Amino acid sequence: MAAIHSSEITLTVGLDDNRVPETLKWSAQDGGVDNEEAKAMLLSVWDSKKKESLKIDLWTKDMPVDEMKIFFHQTLVSLSDTFMKATQDEKMTAQMKEFCDYFAEKLELK
Repeated sequence: MAAIHSSEITLTVGLDDNRVPETLKWSAQDGGVDNEEAKAMLLSVWDSKKKESLKIDLWTKDMPVDEMKIFFHQTLVSLSDTFMKATQDEKMTAQMKEFCDYFAEKLELK
């Protein structure tokens, strides 16, 4: 069945002379986002033919390390929530949340 509607998300990466990201901007018209600045992004795409994930991890050279730690923690928590929605696996979700708490504790985020 062909898709009736489509939606586009765009990412623009500004690079320095060494091809290191200096700026990250993204737009998602359906979400009301237009050329918003970001300091980091993680993108994963599932390749069902190869049964592997493909990923792009980028951050600007001025992304502070303390913010990167918070970003990773929030991403892990979000992945736990998404895992639960996708699988309904309560036991593993609880384990993932436990790890998120441990991660935050060790990085002194809480």
